[in-house]
Amino acid sequence: MRFIHLRRSAVLLFMGLCTQAVAQNTRPLIIPVESKNNAMVLQVDEKGQLSTIYFGKKLTRTAEYQLAPAAYKQTEDYSGISNAAYTAAGGKNLFEPAIAVTHTDGNQSLDLRYVSHTVTPKGNDVNEIAILLKDPVYAFEVTLYYKVYQAMDVIEQWSVIRHQEKGNVTLQKFASANLYLKASRYWLKQYHGDWAKEMQPEEAPLTHGIKTLDTKLGTRANLFQPSVFMVSLDQKATEDEGSVLYGAMEWSGNFRIDLELDNLDNLRIIAGINNFASPYILKSNTTFETPPFLYTFSTQGKGDASRKLQSWARNYKLLDGKGERLTLLNNWEATYFDFDESRLKGLLKDTKDLGVDLFLLDDGWFGNKFPRNSDNAALGDWQENRKKLPNGIAALDSAAQGNGVKFGIWVEPEMVSPASELYSKHPDWVVKQPAREEHYFRHQLVLDLSNPQVQDFVFKVIDSLFIKAPKLSYIKWDCNAVIYNVGSAFQKQQQSQFYVEYVRGLYKVLARIRAKYPVVPMMLCSGGGGRVDYGALQYFTEYWPSDNTDPMERIFIQWENSYFYPAIASANHVTDWGKQPIKFRVDVAMMGKLGFDIVVKDLKDAERTFCQEAIHNYTALKDVIWHGDQYRLADPHEGSMAAIMYVDEKKSSGVVFNYLVNNRYGAGSAFPVRLKGLDAAKQYRLKEINLYPGEKSPVAAEQVYSGEFLMQVGFNPQLNTTRTSVVLQINEAI
Repeated sequence: MRFIHLRRSAVLLFMGLCTQAVAQNTRPLIIPVESKNNAMVLQVDEKGQLSTIYFGKKLTRTAEYQLAPAAYKQTEDYSGISNAAYTAAGGKNLFEPAIAVTHTDGNQSLDLRYVSHTVTPKGNDVNEIAILLKDPVYAFEVTLYYKVYQAMDVIEQWSVIRHQEKGNVTLQKFASANLYLKASRYWLKQYHGDWAKEMQPEEAPLTHGIKTLDTKLGTRANLFQPSVFMVSLDQKATEDEGSVLYGAMEWSGNFRIDLELDNLDNLRIIAGINNFASPYILKSNTTFETPPFLYTFSTQGKGDASRKLQSWARNYKLLDGKGERLTLLNNWEATYFDFDESRLKGLLKDTKDLGVDLFLLDDGWFGNKFPRNSDNAALGDWQENRKKLPNGIAALDSAAQGNGVKFGIWVEPEMVSPASELYSKHPDWVVKQPAREEHYFRHQLVLDLSNPQVQDFVFKVIDSLFIKAPKLSYIKWDCNAVIYNVGSAFQKQQQSQFYVEYVRGLYKVLARIRAKYPVVPMMLCSGGGGRVDYGALQYFTEYWPSDNTDPMERIFIQWENSYFYPAIASANHVTDWGKQPIKFRVDVAMMGKLGFDIVVKDLKDAERTFCQEAIHNYTALKDVIWHGDQYRLADPHEGSMAAIMYVDEKKSSGVVFNYLVNNRYGAGSAFPVRLKGLDAAKQYRLKEINLYPGEKSPVAAEQVYSGEFLMQVGFNPQLNTTRTSVVLQINEAI
């Protein structure tokens, strides 16, 4: 009884201090989370409850945010509940919670009250706001973090959860962010897909109830359902008009995003790690930090929002986002698993002849007891195959230097083949149920990266490559399996920790690799776009959007990815997929980081000449493609053509890629395409490049146009069924 009395006394003192802190002002405490153009405004009431009272365009008069609660008014019974800044379960809340816990005494209620907040500068134009919330009854607290990138209108939000209870607390749900939007209507644009069918868009009105975007795959989390989405407010946003929110989880494992339209027509967005099969045991005096949820908001349409996000990624998140990239020749479609040292040295000469920077050795170079001659063996046995590579990768690295090109290699270090020495030696390192039948995805299983020993092993796999080949210049990191029959020998009685600790273990390995090899380019490949998120991309220079390299399909896949990721991060390869001519295939691949995966010796003379000249053109244009502003001009989903434009910061140079995507009934570009992003007062010339040998362009290269004309009237690239792709270089006429 004495303990209960003391705890009640402490509670009364705590609540008194909170009330006193808020009551010092005649009005409720306002905490604006502001960027250059936008604001999310939080309010602390007299009880210490933290709620969202405004989300939208930043107001000129900050004092007027105090009036926002009138616009966000709710009925008395629900006041201050559905618009909570971080909704807790078990109290007065009637809606989907952001956090739910089971305390050490079994109680499942939580009441989070405001204690304090700080604003900390984190560099040029970046501020971090931290808001501490505590439960007045239990020794439990949550700190909400808002990292604001002012110029880009981007916010990263996450939470840090801790407690000092006498024992363990179970976190039943642990979201990163809890947004609250007010509009008359909402439209959700989401994505679905599968292998070779990534980033398929769907857009529809949100109706009452909960729409959940989630994944339970463990790895390759984005295979069926990517964690990126858009929400249009009031009316369906277009490329250049309308209010739209972009959201994305920075997490490479199971995620969950709930979009709940409540009884008062307010939209609540709760995003974080998926709590499916993942109750997390949190010990006393330890912390649980959730991954960031990323969002940006624009009142000027989807194009403006995407340019903000792309600029943020290049400047703050993507590894070496403002730097260079390597063009390459990959051997996969030229050889598959059938190669030896002699054949690869011939491909090194093709690399030099083609004019790209690097030769990439793909799958099949490893395994001896279980040689990697197909995809059903050897993963985990990362020793060079002695028959294929008797002198090891060091000889290939040396031969590449002798040919004046760089050398890169493929690995899939998170995986293991049942037919491997590693599986025989360390079955306890494998994710599986020991008493159940094994289920394989692409003839392989997943290594348990929640185990520090496995983390060390995976790090050494990568480290050993650089020891053998000190000038190794590129890593293609693959991840082809999802997780079946989840079981971790390392987690023992805490199996529900696994999904979270697997991703944390992966990030620990990647952080170690980057600490030792900070600048080596690495491609994030996961059976295509199965693991594309900014949680992973902070360790990689580029990602592989899809194994589907049919250029017609790639136009659509790259189009949708461009809403969330910059061109410099998109690895696009020219292959033999599809029925389009080599020019079309090269033109499509140039809209990002260019690579080739073809049999160079099989190219006709004219095709070889075209590729060499196109690479020369790409070298001249790559800076504006990688670092310029991107504008989507003609949507392939809506007409017979696609057009995408890149413009440099000074608006003095750019490039427009135009493609015919419908060959029916003699389709073509019947109307001019209006350009964007130019200076209306400047004069420009348009020159067609990437012409196939022997062809002449109908574009008058000496004609001068004003920026105003090109943006208001436009220019017809003259696409037709015999002229299916046109690349136009833009230069200021001086």
